This record gives sequence, C-alpha cells and structure tokens, in this order.
Amino acid sequence: MTPKSVVVFDYGSGNVHSAVKALEKVGASVELTGDRRRAADADGLFVPGVGAFSAVIAALEAVRGGDLIDKRLAGGRPVLGVCVGMQVLFSRGIERGIDREGLGEWPGTVSELKADVLPHMGWNTVRAPESSRLFAGIADERFYFVHSNAAQQWDLEVQPPLPAASVTWADHGGEFIAAVENGPLSATQFHPEKSGDAGMHLLENWLATL
Repeated sequence: MTPKSVVVFDYGSGNVHSAVKALEKVGASVELTGDRRRAADADGLFVPGVGAFSAVIAALEAVRGGDLIDKRLAGGRPVLGVCVGMQVLFSRGIERGIDREGLGEWPGTVSELKADVLPHMGWNTVRAPESSRLFAGIADERFYFVHSNAAQQWDLEVQPPLPAASVTWADHGGEFIAAVENGPLSATQFHPEKSGDAGMHLLENWLATL
C-alpha cells in the first residue's frame, strides 16, 4: 500500500521537525514545505502553531494560509491543526490584551484559561466522545499540553443531515476544548508528536482517515 502523503506546513511557526519525525514513524510520506501547491495536493495537511495567537495568524496570513485551508476543506481534503494551529481555527483570540481575528473555521473565542497555574504544561487526560475517530483505542490515555489559552466553549450548531462535530474536553482550572473532529478538519490543543505512544496512535488514527 502506498504511504499517505502529508505536508507539514512550514510557514515560520516554531520547530516542526518533531512533527515530521512522528508522522514518518507512523508510516506517512512526509514533506516539510511552505509550497502551496504541494500543501494543496497532499493527502493530509498538518498545520503546526507555536507562540502567540496574533503572531501565528500574521504568519499564516503572510502566505495566504487561510485560503489554502479553505480550499482543502471545500474539496474534503483533511487538515490537522495542532496547539496554536488549532486555536487560530476559531473566530477570535484574545491574548495579553491583543484581540485578533482568527481564521473563522469555527465560531468562538480563544482566551486565557481560568487556572491558578499557567501555562498548563505537562500531561493531562481528556474526555473524548464515543464518536471520536482520533481517540479510538486511546480515550483513557494522557497527552502532553503546553499552553495558557484555549477555546472554552463550543458554539457550532449543525443541522441534520450534516453530522455533529466530535468535541473532546480536558480540565485545567476549568473545562477547555482539547480536540475537535469536524468533517475533514481536525485539531488538537495538545502536541500529539510529544505525547509518546498515545500521540503516535492518534496520528495513526488520523492517517487512517486520509
């Protein structure tokens, strides 16, 4: 069987080599590139994100990353956003007093967690719905988080016959969204590439959807 092709989108957001290695480890044919055509044509697009919401949005806008994601989703082509690469998929982000518009794939605002200790750094459990494909076989595992901000409510209403999104939750000073699966668009607030065997299993589950 031909390996699934995955582009890790290189638009200047942080160290992405661990993601490349993790995807290769689970059997994907991986390319780290900012080339829009290569990113559009791959079986899967992995969108990383490290740092402040506003900086990640600015970097994506500079390479028309939002348009690229829109075109892939319009064609049913899978996209996986990770960490701030998940956060920017929401409508807004408020971080350190900066209120910035996101990509708007999902309604909602990303804001600071209501926790005594920030950042939320380390291993945590999640609550995945039975409908989740990403968490099949690993719903009881722990995943590695590094963040201070997150989406803390889910506002997308889907009318039948469209399927509802699968939303996975975690807690740190209160509930926040740990992952979303919404048709071809998926995202995790944690880093699967840094989450050991559980993270590898999740990436395998994602590859199986491509």
